[in-house]
Amino acid sequence: MASSNDLKNGMVLQIEGQLWSVIEFQHVKPGKGPAFVRTKMRNVLSGKVVDKTFNAGAKIETANVDRRDMQYLYNDGTGFVFMDTTNYEQLIVPTEVVGDVANFILENQNATVALHEGSALYVELPPSVVLEITYTEPGLQGDRSSGGTKPATLETGYQIQVPLFIDNNTKVKVDTRTGDYLGRVSE
Repeated sequence: MASSNDLKNGMVLQIEGQLWSVIEFQHVKPGKGPAFVRTKMRNVLSGKVVDKTFNAGAKIETANVDRRDMQYLYNDGTGFVFMDTTNYEQLIVPTEVVGDVANFILENQNATVALHEGSALYVELPPSVVLEITYTEPGLQGDRSSGGTKPATLETGYQIQVPLFIDNNTKVKVDTRTGDYLGRVSE
């Protein structure tokens, strides 16, 4: 248990059986009436963002969320197998928990896995990753400077939009939050 006066950004609270991460908070002391704490929180599982107000000094239940650096090993059909890089324990994370991260993760790539009471809450990748284009239609001569795009398939099987000058087997930087093309990577 903690007090609403102890809130910090990133702290995870357990409210009505759900986990909420504090995005931002503000202590307010109006001229009249008691002080209170205004917060903006994100539901850890659904991503929904809500505003909630607590009385100053109110007791709130904190949740212990363990964020571990893990290495993705393989997909066994039932889920994604990750290995803790410190003690080499393996953890199977269900496909629905991995979500869109599956579009950008390769075997032996590192990721952050958040755990609460032994079960995985979510998997987080760096903001951008480098992946190789496995298939895209060839660009036409003269299309080098125009702002057009074409579909391209990444080595993970995910499809993104890339500029017309990108060819097969080109390494590109991709934003893991939006799936946008960020640029070509020279080796």
